[in-house]
Amino acid sequence: MNKIKVSIIGSTGYVGAEAVRGFLCHDKVELVHLTSRSFAGRKFSDVYPVYRGICDITVEDLTPEQVAEDSDLVVTALPHGVSSQTVPVLLSKGCRVIDHSGDFRYKNLSTYEGSYKLEHPHPELLKEAVYGLPEFYREQLRTARLAANPGCYPTCSLIALAPFLKAGLIRKDSIIIDAVSGVSGAGRKSDLAYAFCETDEAFKPYGVVGHRHTTEIEEQASFLAGGDGTDIRLTFTPHLAPFKRGMLATVYCRPSDSFTDVTAEKINAVYNDFYKDERFVRVLPGKELPDVKAVYGGNYIDVNGTYDPSTGVIKLFSAQDNLGKGAALQAVQTFNAMFGFDEGDGLLTTIRGV
Repeated sequence: MNKIKVSIIGSTGYVGAEAVRGFLCHDKVELVHLTSRSFAGRKFSDVYPVYRGICDITVEDLTPEQVAEDSDLVVTALPHGVSSQTVPVLLSKGCRVIDHSGDFRYKNLSTYEGSYKLEHPHPELLKEAVYGLPEFYREQLRTARLAANPGCYPTCSLIALAPFLKAGLIRKDSIIIDAVSGVSGAGRKSDLAYAFCETDEAFKPYGVVGHRHTTEIEEQASFLAGGDGTDIRLTFTPHLAPFKRGMLATVYCRPSDSFTDVTAEKINAVYNDFYKDERFVRVLPGKELPDVKAVYGGNYIDVNGTYDPSTGVIKLFSAQDNLGKGAALQAVQTFNAMFGFDEGDGLLTTIRGV
């Protein structure tokens, strides 16, 4: 069969480079264009020497129109506010798009504009875009022109919460999320705050009020619970940890009146039933809890939970690679759903050995 021609705009940032890794492993994909303004004219393998002899494509500085000329699908790894200008051009040229910014993740325009402090130039696309979590929106993705790849924190949080929200097993007014990300979550930049000496052996919260991913989690959590996207408010606090990649979410919530005689075993059973057919969600056995080291480099997310009878609090845990399931490798899974391939194609060997 003819291979799907894929191009990546913003290929030399961490998310873009991880997308290159994922699509290189896919035998039904031909990488056509890798773009970057900062590294135009250099081989991708000069920017990331680990790819020498594997991906020696010359990085280009191209317009969206030029990228679209010979691409079936374009992955955009661009900042918010830039994607909202670029993606409509790609769509108008007949390309399908997987976007990594926050520009198309919301259905509620006012929520997006309030969170990002931007006026959206193409609000009509918010209705069309499909949230790129295959576990929840697989059928819609099959025919989507535009997939909005979720944020890393929302993916980690929503996978943990979904079985309990959809079944009405937890109260919607009592959700607290503490989540921890590796330094690569800040992107590939030279800010002092992310220099080695600033982050090594450090551990701190940031964005403690008004972090943009809060509203994204709230809207999707509301949809999962059968709401209109505006009826859930939760507390979310992100933290920065001194490892390169990885993400752990701890979610605190209280059982609803319909969830009686709560035990850790029941929580595990809920997870097992909900995710029994999902290849990339691994429900851990018994009392085993997620660890970022176990998901490093792959598209897997590990989940489990427990119950504290002394406080009446359910504790849910999830771990993923923030660049993997939290970003670019999830885009490969979404690509597979969009083009009718097995969702494991190109992803079953993208894991770290030791």
